[in-house]
Amino acid sequence: MNTASALEMLNNKVVVCKQCPRLARYIRDIGRTKARRYSNENYWARPLPGWGDPNARLLIVGLAPAAHGGNRTGRMFTGDSSGDWLARAMYESGFANKPTSHARDDGLVLTGVYITAAVRCAPPENKPTLQEMANCLIYLKAELAALENVKVVLTLGKIAFDAYCKAADAKRLTFSHGAIYHNISEKTLIASYHPSRQNTNTGRLTWEMWSKIFATARSLAIL
Repeated sequence: MNTASALEMLNNKVVVCKQCPRLARYIRDIGRTKARRYSNENYWARPLPGWGDPNARLLIVGLAPAAHGGNRTGRMFTGDSSGDWLARAMYESGFANKPTSHARDDGLVLTGVYITAAVRCAPPENKPTLQEMANCLIYLKAELAALENVKVVLTLGKIAFDAYCKAADAKRLTFSHGAIYHNISEKTLIASYHPSRQNTNTGRLTWEMWSKIFATARSLAIL
């Protein structure tokens, strides 16, 4: 089975997953009540699959879909401010054909990069439980097995960092923005702050810092 077929089979399992009752109930309720500004839209309100280039050399691991971002649009990092930051950075570093990410059918095409998350359902207050993270780990492990060309893994935030470390059986690694670890399951691991408004609006993560992360990822992924 080729990589694209393996990922398609996996993603078909992800979107019908109901392992976490709290999360399933939360995303269903959000999809019904909606945010006022999106009241005329149909929310995805299901677990989110990964997406991108099956031949990717860079894997980006986020935290989880946003309640009114990915949980609404049906695509990770799409329709919210974090998605705006990610799309622009991918475009400027040559991984995407356009700098915006608004909807599943917006024409955004990724080259050399695949996007996934530690948790596939939007969690209340962006805080998944340990059991919910453990439940989702099987999907990340399966993606790592399928994406045979990945050389660099970029984790956005400590939850994503910890999830990847568990999936790769990497022990005693410390999260800090810009940290780089080589030879983690034959891949290079890069840690970054998540581009959430909590980080970007406060200056904890500046565009210069963010752009540097992607320049580093690009240089390591094409070696």
